[in-house]
Amino acid sequence: MEYTSVDPPALVSQLDMPLEKTKPRTRIQKQNIAAIMDAALEVFSANGFRGSTLDQISQAAGISKPNLLYYFNSKQAIHVQLLSELLDVWLAPLREMDPQGDAQVELMAYVRRKLELSRNFPRESRLFANEIVQGAPRIEGFLKNDLKSLLDEQAKVIRTWMDDGKLARLDPYHLIFSIWAMTQHYADFDAQIRMVRADQITDSHDGAEEFVESVFRKILAP
Repeated sequence: MEYTSVDPPALVSQLDMPLEKTKPRTRIQKQNIAAIMDAALEVFSANGFRGSTLDQISQAAGISKPNLLYYFNSKQAIHVQLLSELLDVWLAPLREMDPQGDAQVELMAYVRRKLELSRNFPRESRLFANEIVQGAPRIEGFLKNDLKSLLDEQAKVIRTWMDDGKLARLDPYHLIFSIWAMTQHYADFDAQIRMVRADQITDSHDGAEEFVESVFRKILAP
């Protein structure tokens, strides 16, 4: 995931955080922003929001703290920017589920996309998990509004498929929760998986796709 701008994210308005209008950035400024965001992602995903500091982020980015503060006026501003961009990527597969498509094909594609995101963006997954574990103080409004609306909409689609006999009768919300839990586990608990299977695997996701797909194919079959 690349970070090249500081356009005000959707979450900022929910947090009532004032931001100056974004001006065109030079190549060096864009490079600095990308370095800050990547460093912040590493620091936040490892330590959580409360355990992270601007000093840690600036050191990891190789940028002085005053220079960092030129781009972001607080630790929270960086964290919110990361979460905003992450949520756009994280929720894209759910938004793309086609109500007119084949029920099982659409849901299995969603499972695969979520597992792919878990494999390719483990730090982002842990960043989000840390935020939720802390009670989601910085994205509460997003969860209660945007995410809830999207989840309600797609739950209706899934329930219609079930009513039409295309899927097994399940609670749509718990079905989606179980997809989230099973796929993101491989990123959020990467260390545990690698430690208990150190002599069997080289990557925490080894064998995950085949297993996860087989589980959901069985429970989705009408």
